[in-house]
Amino acid sequence: MIVGDFLKKNIVFCIAVTAAIVTMFFVPIDSQYIQYFDFKILACIFCVLAVVNGLHHIHFFEIISKKIIQRFRTVKMAVLALIYLTFVASMIIANDLALITFLPLGYYLLKNSDNLKWMAFTFIMQTIAANLGGMLTPFGNPQNLYLYGKFQIPDLEFISTMFLPFLYSIILITITCLIFVKSTPMKLSQANSEKLDGKKTALMMGLLIISILIVFHGIPYYIGLLAVIGVLCFADRKALLEVDYLLLFTFCAFFVFAGNMARIPGVRDFFGYLVQQNTFLYGILTCQFISNVPSALLLSNFVTDYKDLLYAVNIGGIGTLISSLASLITFREYVKHEPKKGLRYLGLFTVVNVSFLGILIVLVMFAT
Repeated sequence: MIVGDFLKKNIVFCIAVTAAIVTMFFVPIDSQYIQYFDFKILACIFCVLAVVNGLHHIHFFEIISKKIIQRFRTVKMAVLALIYLTFVASMIIANDLALITFLPLGYYLLKNSDNLKWMAFTFIMQTIAANLGGMLTPFGNPQNLYLYGKFQIPDLEFISTMFLPFLYSIILITITCLIFVKSTPMKLSQANSEKLDGKKTALMMGLLIISILIVFHGIPYYIGLLAVIGVLCFADRKALLEVDYLLLFTFCAFFVFAGNMARIPGVRDFFGYLVQQNTFLYGILTCQFISNVPSALLLSNFVTDYKDLLYAVNIGGIGTLISSLASLITFREYVKHEPKKGLRYLGLFTVVNVSFLGILIVLVMFAT
């Protein structure tokens, strides 16, 4: 019974660990395994998770969500504002950190207005916004940064290449929300009597800035990690204890899976053959199985024209739950609030994401 409950609540973690173990039979553990892990990304995620816990403890998201409700008045406008906020944030601080930061805001916004029935849809649209929002700039996500450096793409050329897919994404997200989200008036379920603690808020925002600086190489990741842990040990030890460590282990398992897949000769040759036939379509297909960052690393060795691969690893970030590991963050956040509805969420997530993916594939193939 206990094992069954664990599997239901942590199905993605179990799949990731199983997939990693299976690939280890083909690629035994060796010195190259350590290269699979992106310690900067893991440090960033840990830091932001811890800081977000600290913000929870001072009721930051609850208070801000109530201000949003008072300002936007309807569910449609509030959800759109939240999704646009996530979209823009992903351009600046990357998709995973944008989701960790703004998913809690989405939850409290819906909770405080008695609109939790919209949580699955809102979370899914935030995830799509985060995964597509970062495509415009070289530093918007890890795969862009890697391809930008490998192919020495000029800045303006990069932005002009990705502008139309970026524009299509904004339009699709907006139309979807306008069609499916109702203009129901939003009212606070409780009066907004709480006030932010200025000193604690400033401290947490300072730690959040340190976490973001890691992304931009402003400080080494290990210094930022030690700073966040050190401060929270004194300021809010509970924030460290409540970090979703299972999410971090899930990322590690997928790093092992993707790294091993890229080292299996038959798999590597197979994907190499496919991408030479049609870089765009098979690049997207690869993302659905090993996620977009490993796909960029693997497939870049087989192509000379970067554009189709750049399209593929950005648009391919939507689709399956593992096409972008940032989507795992949303799944974990959702089941934290709705532990019995994980499979239902996965179904809706897949339908919406595959629909978006299909439309964007057609638009990029015939209108770029």
